[in-house]
Amino acid sequence: MSDRFTNKIAMITGGGTGIGAATARRLADEGATVVVTGRRLEKLHDVARHQAKGTIAPRQLDVTDPAAVETVIGEIVDEYGALDVVVNNAGIGPAGTVEQTTDTAWATMIATVLSGAFYVSKFALPHLKATRGNIVNVSSVSGLGGDWGAASYNAAKGGLTNLTRALALDHGASGIRVNAVAPSLTQTDMTAKVDADPELRAKFMDRLPPGRAAKPEEVAAAISFLASDDASFVNGVILPVDGGLGASNGQPRLG
Repeated sequence: MSDRFTNKIAMITGGGTGIGAATARRLADEGATVVVTGRRLEKLHDVARHQAKGTIAPRQLDVTDPAAVETVIGEIVDEYGALDVVVNNAGIGPAGTVEQTTDTAWATMIATVLSGAFYVSKFALPHLKATRGNIVNVSSVSGLGGDWGAASYNAAKGGLTNLTRALALDHGASGIRVNAVAPSLTQTDMTAKVDADPELRAKFMDRLPPGRAAKPEEVAAAISFLASDDASFVNGVILPVDGGLGASNGQPRLG
């Protein structure tokens, strides 16, 4: 493992499980001090335990609360002196058509996935300008195209995809890079129901060329690249981490 993030300070939202937890460990393994945030403090402490390299520091945060976001980012900079990398990963994934989605479910989805990334980016930007740092957003293949039965998720991830592009355009002159990853099905708590339903799992596997879901660590590796100086001229990119799902034209498998 390289030391690409030695002396770097990173903040990850939604870092208690899945992609966020894997990214925290990856960046710490590469030398970063990582402040891992989320609503469930016990999960964050689980991520921080047994970290052999770097530092993972848990901090409770609800990204839907802009005042809390501003406070926590200020505390991170006060404690560590800088902020170099932000990974907006907080998210939820309920399914449903527009007709099936309640007002509350819609508001919660947009607040968590899209507004949360907006608030974190907004309050991090002044500090990222000082370090010429960068943001990596965790979007989804569902932010690149539509799904059946996931209207609010598609809307939120689609918004996050284009927010990434807008941030990249608006703040590139300040030396800030903003990119996103767009994973397909990944082995996380959010997708556990797919493994629990053989018929549903078979439908996913039929569309994924490798015949399996991504591991969180595989998505974390892509995030690590985008956040590193190895991607110093990569800006405004939405990087699919989808095993080739997007290579299909959408027609059914014929052989």
